[in-house]
Amino acid sequence: MSFLRDNGLTITLFGLTSAAIAGMAFTGVHVYNHDATLHDGTALNFVSYLASGHFLSALFENWESEFLQMSVYVCLTAFLYQRGSAESRDPDRASKCDEDPACRQSDPAAPWPVRRGGVLRTLYSYSLGMALCALFVLSFVLHLRASAAAATLDASAHGQAAPDVWTHLFSSEFWFECLQNWQSEFLSTLVLVVLSIFLRFRGSPESKAVTARTWQTGK
Repeated sequence: MSFLRDNGLTITLFGLTSAAIAGMAFTGVHVYNHDATLHDGTALNFVSYLASGHFLSALFENWESEFLQMSVYVCLTAFLYQRGSAESRDPDRASKCDEDPACRQSDPAAPWPVRRGGVLRTLYSYSLGMALCALFVLSFVLHLRASAAAATLDASAHGQAAPDVWTHLFSSEFWFECLQNWQSEFLSTLVLVVLSIFLRFRGSPESKAVTARTWQTGK
């Protein structure tokens, strides 16, 4: 039971993610086959649909925007402030996040890269942002490839020339797919930052204490 208690957030989010992807796949194949029937196209079975540009483009398009949101959020909150927000460091006070990890090099409880020092410690110091940025780039490339495959299939169905990946990268269709999600991610982050100034959710680490002053900054 202690394992479930200690890892409940990860397990629940993994379950919700898996259920949502499964639901997306089951509904997506019906949408795709219905459209194929209307346009005299070829219907796909479920397994074939999972490898199709229609499914993968939609999947990676959303992953891309989420990883963009998280990477931008992690990086910007290291340098920028919003007074009163639970999502910001206090601009008037030093934070434990600002501590030079070199000061803890001799601490046996510190992570190994901190104790090792040098370039490894520097990379570890920014590893979260770097990992999120790498996941964004990877999902962007996968989205591009899948979106180009979907565009090729659509072009063939309409008797048009199929675009290559490079051409598709500079198409308005591809950037419409990207930006329609990017704007919503930036907006949701903005809303969270601002609403956490004035509103509370008791028990959540993303909220200030219910009794905290309006312009108290940070958790």
